[in-house]
Amino acid sequence: KALSVRINGLDTPYMYRDVVDLLENCSERLDLIMIPKVGTAADVYMVDALVSQVEMAMGRKKRIGFELIVETALGMQNITDIAAASPRNESLHFGAADYAASTRMRTVQIGGANPDYGVLTDPDESGRRDFHWADMWHYEITRMVVAARANGLRPCDGPFGDFRDAEAFAAHARRAAVLGCDGKWAIHPSQIGLANDIFTPPAGEVEKARAIIAAMKESEAAGAGAAALDGKLIDYASIRQAEHLVAMADAIAAKG
Repeated sequence: KALSVRINGLDTPYMYRDVVDLLENCSERLDLIMIPKVGTAADVYMVDALVSQVEMAMGRKKRIGFELIVETALGMQNITDIAAASPRNESLHFGAADYAASTRMRTVQIGGANPDYGVLTDPDESGRRDFHWADMWHYEITRMVVAARANGLRPCDGPFGDFRDAEAFAAHARRAAVLGCDGKWAIHPSQIGLANDIFTPPAGEVEKARAIIAAMKESEAAGAGAAALDGKLIDYASIRQAEHLVAMADAIAAKG
């Protein structure tokens, strides 16, 4: 398993000492440094330069990777540049609570929904109207996923504060998985198993993905550029989707 340590942010007087003390005293077991409240690409460069200097001074053999938390309006504005700021970058993470404070959103929850954020249907024949809650974090998660995937990084959804509500945590995790995230933070032991289960591709989906790959191979052997499976079109875009799903399932299975 990868070992990551979160340092203090660049907006504190502790960040530089965190980096120096960590890299001068820890073993080669350390894999990653997590940088909070990244606002610009220059923030990443600053930590990168400091890490590089300590690595050279200490003769460290393993290059340390970066996990970047985007949790401010400035960071979201610059997220594409942040994702491309360093070859050390490995993942992007969304911090809902600090982001909500930064953008002055009307919520005091950590990653949860707000009952005021929704849409009202038109009246039916009896005049009755329904109110449907909506996902207030959809834009931020989607933008993070796009920036991460465009730069070869892993996108990860952040924490869900109400650890007593397993059903709500699972719903938010499934939403993040559908949008392309590779994982979600667990801030309580009760959330670990849920996150692992949800971000492991279901056996039925993996079986279907393998069937898609097999059907396309048969089609290619016959000289066709597309195929059909269960009455639905399969083309090369379908293959890429299926291959990603199978690769993830195989990687998880290999780790036991």
